[in-house]
Amino acid sequence: MNLSEPTTICAFATLALISARYLFEFFLDRLNLKYVKQNSYSIPESFNDIMDNETYQKSVQYTLAKSRFGTITDTFSTAALCTLLFTGWLALLFGWISELSGSTVWGQATALWVVMLLLSFISLPFSWWSQFRIEECFGFNTTSQYTWWADQAKGIAISFVLGVPLLALILWLAQVSGDYWWLLAWAALVIFQLAMSVLAPVFILPLFNKFKPLSDGPLKERINTLAKRTGFVNAGIQVMDGSRRSKHSNAFFTGLGKGRKIALFDTLMDQLSDEQLEAVLAHEIGHYKLRHIPKQITWSFITTLIGFWGLNLLSSQTWFVSSFSFEPEAGMAPVFLLFALLAGTVTFWVSPLSSFWSRKFEYEADAFASSAIGGSHPMISALHKIHRENLSNLTPHPWYSSFHYDHPTLIERESALKGLT
Repeated sequence: MNLSEPTTICAFATLALISARYLFEFFLDRLNLKYVKQNSYSIPESFNDIMDNETYQKSVQYTLAKSRFGTITDTFSTAALCTLLFTGWLALLFGWISELSGSTVWGQATALWVVMLLLSFISLPFSWWSQFRIEECFGFNTTSQYTWWADQAKGIAISFVLGVPLLALILWLAQVSGDYWWLLAWAALVIFQLAMSVLAPVFILPLFNKFKPLSDGPLKERINTLAKRTGFVNAGIQVMDGSRRSKHSNAFFTGLGKGRKIALFDTLMDQLSDEQLEAVLAHEIGHYKLRHIPKQITWSFITTLIGFWGLNLLSSQTWFVSSFSFEPEAGMAPVFLLFALLAGTVTFWVSPLSSFWSRKFEYEADAFASSAIGGSHPMISALHKIHRENLSNLTPHPWYSSFHYDHPTLIERESALKGLT
């Protein structure tokens, strides 16, 4: 082994990056577990208005169970990734599938999709255990085995129908567009993402959940009045059957422009009063009125552009794919595969930056909601109830939350809201 060879340097550097990410993640998990345990003996006085001690202890156990299982999952996934990369098995697997699918852009796109599908099967048992053991144990799971497996099958079918043509287009652009293929590929992906923002709520989301218009009544009148008062134009309010799969709750927007709709989980409607629901929706409207969504989309496009620029640099270096036993003549598909598998190792380190930005938006949306409904109490009480019903961790370690929480903690949000009055 020649340690000065670019392939050797690349392999060792990659192993170092993967190991550093795993070890630091492990450190964060241990730090967070210790911090949660230190606050678990009795409910802190500041939390008395949020949940009783029995519920608090249950939330602690839920946090510990998820964290421990997350460490097991990450350990297995990291070990599997290293094994596939550094034994040459990944290159061997891709080579076998490529022989069957052919060397055309469609064949290479299919091979790339099949390999990614097979790799995703590694996490499938862990996803199943999380849903039917952990979530079931804490009373959140409401989905059946049939529904869960049907969701997996639908997801695979959709990823094939949409993913293979998109991959084929990008591979084709890489072949015929010269040095600036990555700009055209990025533009194609941007167009695809914008199109999906419009089409997914109409054609894809209904494959997984049922949506029905919010029934006439005081809540609908309250929301419509709020929308008019804030100048929020929308195409309607939909109720989603989230309770079919989980007791967790949420609310979100679907669509773009005048076609956007408000979607409420039925579980959220069961948990909150009309006043609290109005506060939650005012918060979501705040994201729109303060142009957080365009800013987030723009940031996503910028990071995607940087990613394609990086792909372009790596594609011109034969040592990159050779470091993991791929043949340089295999084309762009192995570069895409390796980039997809390794990108998270790099982006993990900048996650506090994106979390900071996201948290800033949450504070601003909370302030907007407080102004729109004439006070912060409804939002605070809604947050209390949502955190209680979802057994949310009330005491995450600050370092852990900076890497894993894109929302401020409950105490941070409550403090900011009280500061507005």
